[in-house]
Amino acid sequence: MSQKKIKEPAKELSPLALELIASRFRALSEPVRLRLLNLLMQGEFTVGQLVEASGSGQANVSKHLAVLRDAGMVGMRKEGLTTVCFIADVIVKDLCEMMCSRLREEMESNAAALSFDPEI
Repeated sequence: MSQKKIKEPAKELSPLALELIASRFRALSEPVRLRLLNLLMQGEFTVGQLVEASGSGQANVSKHLAVLRDAGMVGMRKEGLTTVCFIADVIVKDLCEMMCSRLREEMESNAAALSFDPEI
């Protein structure tokens, strides 16, 4: 017989830990940054490729990449004159997959609640 794992109560976090966590979530709070992360989850891109694929300007992409890099989510390396970007923290993919899965569940639930049953 399998037993359910009992979750331990959440530990109280220090103000510094809370600020670090908030900083990570702020990095995810901008749609352009989410678009860049979504592209990078498909593989490595140069900055120029990200500019083209995202439809944003060079300065805008560079600004958002800097935020993601500072948050430790995106890494960059130079290859000659080109800068190649990549996902530096695999938790980014996990977070995105968890959020998309949850949103999918909510949308399916809402669709089921709104469906019309002609037999009623």
